[in-house]
Amino acid sequence: MTSATHPARAPRATHAAALTAEAGAEPAAEPAPAGTGTGTGVGTVTGTGVGTDAGAGTGHAPCHHGELLQGVFLDADGRRCAGLVTLPLAGPGSRAEFVRRPGAPPEALTVVPADRRKAARAAALAVTECASQLGLPPSGGELRLAGDVPMGLGMGSSTSDVIAAVRAVADSYGLRLASDVVARLAVRAERASDPLMLDARPVLFAQREGRILEVLGPTLPPLVVVGCVLGGGAPVDTLALPAREASDADVQEYERLRTLLRRAMATGDVRLLGRVATASARRGQRVLGHPEFKTLTEIARRAGAAGVQIAHSGAVAGVLFDPSAPGDLRGRVSRCRDALNTHGIPTTRTFTTPATPPTSSPAPSLATKELLDGPAHRRGDRPAGPDTPRRPSRLPAL
Repeated sequence: MTSATHPARAPRATHAAALTAEAGAEPAAEPAPAGTGTGTGVGTVTGTGVGTDAGAGTGHAPCHHGELLQGVFLDADGRRCAGLVTLPLAGPGSRAEFVRRPGAPPEALTVVPADRRKAARAAALAVTECASQLGLPPSGGELRLAGDVPMGLGMGSSTSDVIAAVRAVADSYGLRLASDVVARLAVRAERASDPLMLDARPVLFAQREGRILEVLGPTLPPLVVVGCVLGGGAPVDTLALPAREASDADVQEYERLRTLLRRAMATGDVRLLGRVATASARRGQRVLGHPEFKTLTEIARRAGAAGVQIAHSGAVAGVLFDPSAPGDLRGRVSRCRDALNTHGIPTTRTFTTPATPPTSSPAPSLATKELLDGPAHRRGDRPAGPDTPRRPSRLPAL
């Protein structure tokens, strides 16, 4: 996701409930049980205001594997909006714990590790939001973060921290905030946000405004993704990327790709989805300029893949396979991995997207499954790079 280069505008009143209503989420009818801050965050709940352990709450948020489509699109009113469609990834994520200190001034809010400034801003905003809903004065507290999302690869590490922090604060108040509220707070905290508050729902999301432009379906069609990193996995400074204004021709092309992606989702056409993702990735190279991109696409073509996808603000990439295509899927995936590694494009993990919609649960979303023997993420707090130990897994029936 490319960071905004100007202050984000708040969602308009006509879209206030868009995230909840359009994504099909139903407001919760009861107060959130203590300790359920790892849920999907849909539905605003007015609870007791005491949370877990009388003022402590927990939260979790997933990450993603870059984008399937990113560009500038037209909203329902014909206004240009930066938007993106992310590829969900289960496993890595951020975990947060917030201990509220009633009576402490709101500015007395600390975060560990201390460098997670975006998450700290999100926690302060969430405290104000939750206290206002309950008619309480905002108070300080301590936010602790842990996670295993690699930073700088374009996997939404900062958004994962931000959403986990918001959910932990809400949980400490005995609340579960609606998705549109979480999105609004996330955009205010980091200027542009990935749609991780929606878990694995495939949507075209206006990342600088925190609203859905279009719901593309209940779930992605089944995909097998061979993950890898470009540029040796070096972190990308999104703020240092050159700004490029979209022309009318650019917007027209992005709208064409949006139409094709909508069709691919509706029909489960993985080949068409791969064409869209590849076209979006190729357009992204005008800014990112990965020297290995041509090699990546050639390897994908020779392996019989549907296409490739990349992070438009990072180094992570994926080769997309259709698991229903005839032939030896395992062999194609294995040859693809070997070719990538031979050409100096390190592989990371091989995973599959879901064939059924994710369910709301206080447990972390299991939107994707890791398979084969690709390196998995490190345990512990936020590995710096993609070279990770192997974890055996099996190719699931698709």
